[in-house]
Amino acid sequence: MLKLRLTGTRITAGPPGPKVSKVLREAGQSDADYTSPLVERAEGIYIEDPDGNVFIDLISGRCVANTGHSHPRVVKAIKDQLEHGFHWQNIDMYRLVDRLGEMTGLSPCQVYWSQSGSMVNDFAIKAARRITGRSGIISFTGSYHGSSMGGISLSGYDPAMKRHYGPLVPEIYHVPYASCYRCPFKLCPESCGFACLDYIEDVVFKSYVAADEVSSVFVEPIQGDAGWHVPPPGWHERLRRICDIHGMLLVVDEIQTAFGRTGKWTAMEHWGVQGDMVLLGKAMASGIPLSACVLPRQLLESTDTEPIPIHAQSFSANPLGVAAAHATMDVIKNEKLCENSEKTGSYLRSRLVELMETQSCIGDVRGLGLLLGVEIVKDREAKTPAPELASAICREAFKRGLFVLNMGSYGGKALRIAPPLIITKEQADTVVEILDTSMKAAQG
Repeated sequence: MLKLRLTGTRITAGPPGPKVSKVLREAGQSDADYTSPLVERAEGIYIEDPDGNVFIDLISGRCVANTGHSHPRVVKAIKDQLEHGFHWQNIDMYRLVDRLGEMTGLSPCQVYWSQSGSMVNDFAIKAARRITGRSGIISFTGSYHGSSMGGISLSGYDPAMKRHYGPLVPEIYHVPYASCYRCPFKLCPESCGFACLDYIEDVVFKSYVAADEVSSVFVEPIQGDAGWHVPPPGWHERLRRICDIHGMLLVVDEIQTAFGRTGKWTAMEHWGVQGDMVLLGKAMASGIPLSACVLPRQLLESTDTEPIPIHAQSFSANPLGVAAAHATMDVIKNEKLCENSEKTGSYLRSRLVELMETQSCIGDVRGLGLLLGVEIVKDREAKTPAPELASAICREAFKRGLFVLNMGSYGGKALRIAPPLIITKEQADTVVEILDTSMKAAQG
């Protein structure tokens, strides 16, 4: 029987309905644990669960489904590849290397493959230390680089990520990010002179680690799980200069921000800053696990006469992932999803800003393209965090067919607004309407 296309939200039972509720009970969970839809079918911006409830996926499967769920062109590419084999590397891998090199500005490049963002962050740690002969690494407070040992060592997102897992990877030093909404120095971006970057040169390098012992700086162009914090103009350019002055590599983690998410192929294009290594994942293959560390060939060849020890993976450049990645990039280009991200993202942001007029719990709306954060507060003027309210809003939205999460560092919580890049203005209006109703319900 041909199923009708998913064209809108629909709540028929619960959520959870009886089928999902039974599964939860058998797994030792309760109905209250159902906050993320189980997939019976996923199509476009929608997810249908086993009970027939249909949700808008406002987080794109954590910034994975940029082309929308089950895009026909991606599905066809995967099916076609299945007929030719689905393990070990194939010739299309080399074509993908070229495309990623062009996209990141690092051609001619080489790529080290994995299946997750965590693992390519781990490889980048190894590569940076091997290339430079230095062991120190600078990362940022509020950062999220994955859940592997290297990933949590680099991350500064939440102390719970690291609790009871130590000792972690040594010689990783965390410095303040440009989290201007809650500046750690209590300054304003218009007049601070980038005090957080001054801190690196005036405090870090003069107090507890010499600059010539630092191999690299790991940075997210926009801090993701911290709550979509966008640095002010000039910040990334200044960070690039600091790296150049001290001979440090700039490792740019674009795992959440690339492939059109911010309105550009990579987020760093907004600032015209070139990283020495660029880390990719998530949306690259539209849901087939694939990630990559992209770096110039010359960077390794000119600094090490021996081949760098490879980051060996049994499933490196899996043919299904490679096929899906080519199709994903074709869809983003041919369907002008970067342009839609910028255009519809701007519209959605304006609608969310308008919502601030009637919803005092919104403290800030920030982001680029379809990478938006809505800060939830008790008091807008005082910027008092309201984590319980943020979670309540997400629960109320879920009841109404909108799947959204909240996240944040620095004590705050923001709603994660990152729908598939195919979203329309009409669908964005529906999102805002459900959020408005959910905020009212959550506040009583």
